[in-house]
Amino acid sequence: MSGQPDLGRADLVSMLAELTGKPVDQVPHRVGSMELAWLVHLVEQRYDTRMELTDDQLAGIRTLDDALAVFHTCLTASADG
Repeated sequence: MSGQPDLGRADLVSMLAELTGKPVDQVPHRVGSMELAWLVHLVEQRYDTRMELTDDQLAGIRTLDDALAVFHTCLTASADG
């Protein structure tokens, strides 16, 4: 994998829809700890990597957009080295 991963917001929404059993248009924008753990797990599986999120990164994730930004940072860093 090079550059930015192909992970998008729609991917995260689909992952949460799978967890909650809700249609994608009813998935909330905010992310709780259980939803975050689920997303990390699925993203790690999808990219066959382990994301080592710092406490600061975890504390900063409150929304899907926050999660996407942090995941991109982690995935790009793991691809670079």
